[in-house]
Amino acid sequence: MNINPMPTKRKNPHAVALGKLGGAKGGRARAQNLTPERRSEIARKAGKVGGVARAENLTAARRRAIARKAAKARWTKHDTEDLTHP
Repeated sequence: MNINPMPTKRKNPHAVALGKLGGAKGGRARAQNLTPERRSEIARKAGKVGGVARAENLTAARRRAIARKAAKARWTKHDTEDLTHP
């Protein structure tokens, strides 16, 4: 009889085997072999996909709230030193 109320989680043996190979198929190992330009290109594409997905999931009311907060941040006078150039 199992006294533990939580079922035991078994590891996927295929994932374990791949991990033992050093994860050469992706992640940090792959990123280290890429040029900075290629890494930047991949990040840019991922950002565009994420932005579209986020926009699709936002309601109109939430988009308005975000826009209002951004406008307020832009137009609020900050109590910092004068940033005009001499």
